[in-house]
Amino acid sequence: MRAEPLILDPAPSTTSVRTVLRDLFELTKPKITRMILVTTFTGMWLAAGGPPDLTLTFWTLLGVAMASGSSCAINNYIDRDIDKRMERTQNRPLPAGRLAPVSALVLGGVLALLSMGILFWQVNPLTAWLTLFTNFYYVVIYTIWLKRHSPLNTSLGGVSGALPAVLGVTAVANAVTPVAAALFGIMYLWQPPHFWALALIKVEEYRKVGIPMLPVVKGEAITKRQMLIYTVLLIPASFSLYWLKATGPIYLATAAILGALYLGLTIDFIRRPVERKSAYRLFFFSILYLCVLFVMMFVNHVPA
Repeated sequence: MRAEPLILDPAPSTTSVRTVLRDLFELTKPKITRMILVTTFTGMWLAAGGPPDLTLTFWTLLGVAMASGSSCAINNYIDRDIDKRMERTQNRPLPAGRLAPVSALVLGGVLALLSMGILFWQVNPLTAWLTLFTNFYYVVIYTIWLKRHSPLNTSLGGVSGALPAVLGVTAVANAVTPVAAALFGIMYLWQPPHFWALALIKVEEYRKVGIPMLPVVKGEAITKRQMLIYTVLLIPASFSLYWLKATGPIYLATAAILGALYLGLTIDFIRRPVERKSAYRLFFFSILYLCVLFVMMFVNHVPA
């Protein structure tokens, strides 16, 4: 038997080499990785009570970035059959046929090994093991199991998306602190209503490929009710950093204003028939909400 090539062009030109490198980079889902690095660095900043050690920051962010890229590459490999049938994902490197599937596995494996080595020896073992658990949860629990078999895929799957902030705290404190738990709570509660806003306008697309998203399985009314519940819980969760004396009163006031606006938009959204415009408005406001909230964590942190 002949081994499967990593790329589909056996004699690539300079231009195609650049294309291959760009596609390999795309397998790591850089937009997701950037967000993960922001939440990780925020955890470091709050744990340190200000700017963390530069060397520790470099190794932590490098290790976490590699871990994120690893899990995303493997996710691309597992989901290549689904991606080929969905409009928004069918041009990704694997479903489009620009890269052989094995390339995602090789990339994911190499990045995972490098990540574990960096975090274990340059940061601390606790952060390394938690990172490994995060990747396991995303690849096995979410991608292989929940995403394809349960309407809880978004809510329970959010665990892996909430853990990077915890990694930032453990990198500095070498412990899972109350601040780490607070950041986890904020990120965990933010994710479901953020993703469900779009899922409600993409129900048929998810149904076609057999992904049991909550709107597909339980319908619009239950999904909207769940969005409201998570948004209501997110508001006191965002206050917890102030109660823990990790942030100051300016952060608290900003969190209260943002929470009220987010809740108001959510209530308006769930009271009306689902429309593309209103769904995208809520989706993008949720991104703005999180960005401003995290900026205020930096601006109004409590110094160590």
